[in-house]
Amino acid sequence: MKKIGILFGMENTFPPALVEKINAMKVDGVEAEFVKIGGIRMDEPKKYDVIIDRISQDIEFYRAYLKNAALHGTIVVNNPFWWTADDKFFNYALANKMGVAIPPTVILPHNKHPEGTTDQSMRNLIFPLNWQELFDYVGFPAFLKPYSGGGWKHVYKVHSPEEFFQHYNQTGRLCMTLQHGVEFDEYYRCYVVGQEKVHIMKYDPKAPHHERYVKGNPPPSTPALKERIEKDGLSLCRALGYDLNTVEFAVEGGVPYAIDFLNPAPDAEITSVGQENFDWIVNAVAEMAVKMAVSGESPVKELRWAEFLAAAPTQKPERKGEPEWVAARKRKPAK
Repeated sequence: MKKIGILFGMENTFPPALVEKINAMKVDGVEAEFVKIGGIRMDEPKKYDVIIDRISQDIEFYRAYLKNAALHGTIVVNNPFWWTADDKFFNYALANKMGVAIPPTVILPHNKHPEGTTDQSMRNLIFPLNWQELFDYVGFPAFLKPYSGGGWKHVYKVHSPEEFFQHYNQTGRLCMTLQHGVEFDEYYRCYVVGQEKVHIMKYDPKAPHHERYVKGNPPPSTPALKERIEKDGLSLCRALGYDLNTVEFAVEGGVPYAIDFLNPAPDAEITSVGQENFDWIVNAVAEMAVKMAVSGESPVKELRWAEFLAAAPTQKPERKGEPEWVAARKRKPAK
């Protein structure tokens, strides 16, 4: 019997719906259940053929368990090795190298020394920092946000150096990025499943959390924009090795800028995403998990770092004249 396990935390609707859907498919020799584990031996035998991970980003014990499970032949969605090492700043740099539209972004030193370090630990850091150079590169307005985080926590929109320093001085030991603020006309969040399927959802990040997924889910304004969003979403997830992810695009002047694409345990609760989007993600993940369980494809090749990084072209996209975001803003009609 091929077993698919769901590892989850505070979610109430997606995990049980996923188990129900997989078992309702009645694929011979395949069944799904919630993962049940205790203390784990280093030579723990394989119990699940596929595990859908929804919580290990918050619980180190689960992350260690999943790495050990992968070592013994379990296919884990998403890959716990790559996910552990990934961060949003690297993702932006990789996407930029691939030719995906990315707002100018920089990574910043911690405002306060990381625990266990002093100013003597920072001997390679120039002082004072080259602030004006960074501000000129990024431009205002801009978003100050953690280099690896989620849920819109510790995210600040700043319009000047003064506002920047006001918030930066509150970030403590967090490692932060500063990214040019796209003044978007449209905003979309996309489910990308199995590096094959894309579901585009109209999204309003300025609305209350339970109202952010726009009712009726209107499509992108043009077929060309829809095609580019789908193409870039797939390209990013294939390059990063994620089988379940959400990719967010802020559209300004017709250009879809990839804003956030490190969401390997994306929100899938019916209370926030709505019935239509919920049904899509449940069906898509169920079909992917069953396909993986039946095929028994080994995850070993995914654990080779070069397999991920080789997906990006070796040359940067051609840049002519002014940055893309500047040209887009000039094309935008005055209000």
